[in-house]
Amino acid sequence: MRLPSPLAALCALAVLAACASTAPRQDPESVRARYASYAGEPLDRITWLGRFDSWESLGNNQLLIFTTPRDAYLLSITPPCTDLPFAQVIGVTATASTITARLDSIIVKGWRCQIAEIRKVDYARMRADMRQEAEAAKAAGKPPH
Repeated sequence: MRLPSPLAALCALAVLAACASTAPRQDPESVRARYASYAGEPLDRITWLGRFDSWESLGNNQLLIFTTPRDAYLLSITPPCTDLPFAQVIGVTATASTITARLDSIIVKGWRCQIAEIRKVDYARMRADMRQEAEAAKAAGKPPH
């Protein structure tokens, strides 16, 4: 059996890497800014039924949680919570199915990161605006952002 040459192996890896790449990731600051622009006034508390559909770290001090597929909340976390961007799993403290700002915490790798602020994100409006932007870019022949 003949082994591939190092050059052939390198070319194969390059092709695999190209296939594995996806659409370019957005700048984290622009992602945070987009969510913040659709976030309402700070809330003292939200009702939480013990689970969330998904979550996304937006840096060391911000987190987006979805309590349902359509209900998104932007949480600001009291620093330091340096492991948040790298966390695979998080926990949330709550009392009587309520998450309260300045009382409850996000638990990241065993550390409690206090929730400083909770803001509801108008996720439906954000998605509608993003669809309009994508359609306008497509009509103009530009790649979407």
